[in-house]
Amino acid sequence: MPVARTADLLAAAVAERRGLPAFNVITLEHAEAIAAGAERAGTPAVLQISQNAVAFHGGRLLPLARACAEVAAAARVPLSLHLDHVEDPDLLRAAPGAGFSSAMFDASALPHAENVKATAEAAAWAHRHGLHLEAELGRVGGKDGEPPLGPHAPGARTDPDEAAAYVADTGVDALAVAVGSSHAMTTRSAALDHPLIRRLAGAVPVPLVLHGSSGVPDAELAAAVAAGMVKINIGTALNLAFTPAVRRHLAADDRVTDPRKYLAPARTAMSEVVAHLATVVH
Repeated sequence: MPVARTADLLAAAVAERRGLPAFNVITLEHAEAIAAGAERAGTPAVLQISQNAVAFHGGRLLPLARACAEVAAAARVPLSLHLDHVEDPDLLRAAPGAGFSSAMFDASALPHAENVKATAEAAAWAHRHGLHLEAELGRVGGKDGEPPLGPHAPGARTDPDEAAAYVADTGVDALAVAVGSSHAMTTRSAALDHPLIRRLAGAVPVPLVLHGSSGVPDAELAAAVAAGMVKINIGTALNLAFTPAVRRHLAADDRVTDPRKYLAPARTAMSEVVAHLATVVH
C-alpha cells in the first residue's frame, strides 16, 4: 500500500467524525509495532518522528525516515509520515525530501507575536512544498522534562477566539491546543476540558490535535474525539510498554546477550498498546 498523506487521513477522520491516532517513533521496533497494532485495529495511523528523536539518531533524519516509509508501504492499513515538534527551520525544510507529507512546527515557546510571524512563514514555505503544517497555541507542558502546567497557569488553556485568529493569521492546516493534557505523563490521570474542546472545534476551521494523550484515560480520549478533537498524539504510552517488557526479560534471564530476545517482546507489548488506543479513538 502506498504511504498515505496525513492531510488525506485527517480529512477522512473529520468526515467520519472519528479520531486519527498518531504514534511517536524512536526506533525501528516502534515503527513496526505501530504498523502491527494499527493493522490489528484495522485503522489508519500516523508514524511521527520528533526533532528529539532525530537528535537521538545523531541528527540524521533520513535513516529512520526511510525505515518508517518502508514499514508504512508494507502495512495493510494506511499509514502516513509526520515530522513532529520541529523547532529547527533547517529540519523543517528537510521534511519533503525525506518523505514526510506533514510536519508540526513548534513556535509555542515564543511570545505570541513572534509565534505568529514564525509560524506564518513556516506555513507559507510548507505549502509551497506540498507539506501539511500543524502548529501549537497554548502550552502543553511536560516536554523535555519541564513540569506540567497548573490548570490556571498562563497558556494552560487555549482561548477559542485567539485560536481562530491564530489560524487565520498563520494559515496552518491543523492546530494543537492546550485542554488539560501534558507531555510525558506516566499515569493516565489527565482530566480534559471537554466544553473547551467543543468551543475550540466550533471556532477553529482546521482539525484539532491533542498532544500528551498518553496521560489521558480511555473514556476521556473517546469523549475528546466526540467533542471535536481529531489527531491524537501518543508517545509515552509506547515506552511504558517497551521498557518494562525489556526489564522483565532481562530479569528472567541474566545471561541473555542477543537483543532480539528482549526487543521482540517489547515490540509486541507496544503493538498491543497501539491496537488498544487506536480502537479507543477511531
